[in-house]
Amino acid sequence: MAIFSFSLLANAKGQDKNIKSVKEAVGLEVGTRVPSFEALDQNGKKQSLDDLLKEGPVVLVFYRGQWCPICNRHLSTLNDSLDVIYAKGARVVAISPEKPENIQKTIEKTNAGFTLLYDDGYKISESFDVSFLPDFATRTAYNTALGANLKDAHSDESQRLPIPATYIIGQDRIIIWRHFDPNYKNRAAISDILHALSQ
Repeated sequence: MAIFSFSLLANAKGQDKNIKSVKEAVGLEVGTRVPSFEALDQNGKKQSLDDLLKEGPVVLVFYRGQWCPICNRHLSTLNDSLDVIYAKGARVVAISPEKPENIQKTIEKTNAGFTLLYDDGYKISESFDVSFLPDFATRTAYNTALGANLKDAHSDESQRLPIPATYIIGQDRIIIWRHFDPNYKNRAAISDILHALSQ
């Protein structure tokens, strides 16, 4: 894992006190009451966490963007499992810092039939403490090899990303389960999500 220097973080455009390295972002813990939030969905409609929770718990997934093949595979798996998740009384919501036009690309690549939200200004990922700044080499690889175009795809040029964490949030806004792993290759398994929803 690359070590972040102060100068690297301080030189990030749009930098502020919330810019962290991947080691510094630790994610909200189980048992935490999360703050409510509002964001635009893929249809340009404003959605609030409180409204999303009215019908049952929410499986909240942070994903990096339409350029990420592992994210697309994970979202596709979630989409294939919607019926069994719905049978547990829950719904799925995925959040990305990518602008709405890129969210549409995610839908095209994954056939996602659930709510996708635009995390404008990283407000949601910051409130869950999953937002971080990848090191320069990693950002370069994402932008060149994978076509992420992070400076233009997000609301500012800081090129931050969310750790692709998954949370299950109860109707009281309490986190009842989480999968949090800084290694982006490791994602929440459907079996684990279903088990947590059964508790």
